[in-house]
Amino acid sequence: MANTILVGAQWGDEGKGKIIDVLTEQADVVVRSQGGANAGHTVRVGAKEYILHLIPSGILRRGKVCLIGNGVVINPTSLVGELDGLKQKKVNVKGRLYISDKAHLVMPYHRELEACAERIKGKNKIGTTLRGIGPAYGDKIARTGLRMADLVDTKNLEARLRTRVREANRLIKAFGGKAVPFKAVNDEYSKAARRLKPFVANTTKMLHDALAAKKEVLFEGAQGTYLDIDQGTYPFVTSSNTTSGGACTGSGMPPNKVDHVLGVIKAYTTRVGGGPFPTEDDDIGDMLHNMGREFGATTGRPRRCGWFDAVATRQAAQVNGIDQLAITNIDGLDKLPEIRVCMAYKLRGKTIDYVPTISGDIEQVKPVYETFPGWQTDTTKAKTWKDLPPKARRYLQAIAKMIDAKILIASIGPARNQTIFV
Repeated sequence: MANTILVGAQWGDEGKGKIIDVLTEQADVVVRSQGGANAGHTVRVGAKEYILHLIPSGILRRGKVCLIGNGVVINPTSLVGELDGLKQKKVNVKGRLYISDKAHLVMPYHRELEACAERIKGKNKIGTTLRGIGPAYGDKIARTGLRMADLVDTKNLEARLRTRVREANRLIKAFGGKAVPFKAVNDEYSKAARRLKPFVANTTKMLHDALAAKKEVLFEGAQGTYLDIDQGTYPFVTSSNTTSGGACTGSGMPPNKVDHVLGVIKAYTTRVGGGPFPTEDDDIGDMLHNMGREFGATTGRPRRCGWFDAVATRQAAQVNGIDQLAITNIDGLDKLPEIRVCMAYKLRGKTIDYVPTISGDIEQVKPVYETFPGWQTDTTKAKTWKDLPPKARRYLQAIAKMIDAKILIASIGPARNQTIFV
């Protein structure tokens, strides 16, 4: 498999958790390099379902080493809860999970500041998960954030916390929010520090030691390309770099050590939260929701659904350098007689083949569709590429050609054995 960066090529929720879980059978080290607990990866192993927010999905494979890199923002309490959940399900993380000492902390005042900001925006709110991710990254950029190294420095933690809580509360009060009590924060984070200290390490050195030993490294991306702070549908984006470049800066991996970039896409398109969505279609959304599909792993909110957008996905492939594809949720289209694909946009009478920069322009584009015949056959029992209906294969090959990438994986359900290597 070599060293591979896995990225979402849409708006997140592409099914990356399952694909990561499948690929980790071949990997030695799995790295999470950006985002926070606002991401959710769902993995189904037999009858058990695991929803992970901070810990790489590779932890579910015995013997795999998992690193949480410096580009991730971590709520220590949430991470402890995730560790407890894995322990209850008999997943042993000892000696296999390490957390970067450079990773920044998400604090209770970050959550309150985010809630204040969303309330002030009113109908123009971003639709965040309210987990404090944006304000945590804001403190990082402002050089006022606290890191995992600070958390486990028990001698100086209390003084640093006191200063930051005091400063944050001034802002919270100015926004009309509820001040965060210092004692509660100090008690909560001191307790989490004791639990997490054994996992904190210099993960950059560990990563380079693994590379020197010719280990195969898999980077587990969170969210998707169009939520990237630079390349996404700004301002309706997350606060980190969700593209392949973020895997390098968020871990210490040099770009010249990357062998493949694997883009994960759904056979259609979904989005959670506010922001433009050119191919959104209520009918396909109703169909998928009635099937019990497309509800967020983190928030439980129903996802907005639409047809496959070849314009946006092709641009995502260019930005990330995607050379391989994993296409998921193919079975979600099994009942449709016809399937539409957006081939271009029309904006103010002009046909364009790229995603405009301004969100208002993206909201105004009209998709130019091409129609493909549906296969109207259950695909969930397929074991090989040839088992898929010919019309399904033609559809998948057509969208891969539009993106100019090779199909590596076709996924026809959430289970590990519902995965076809092409």
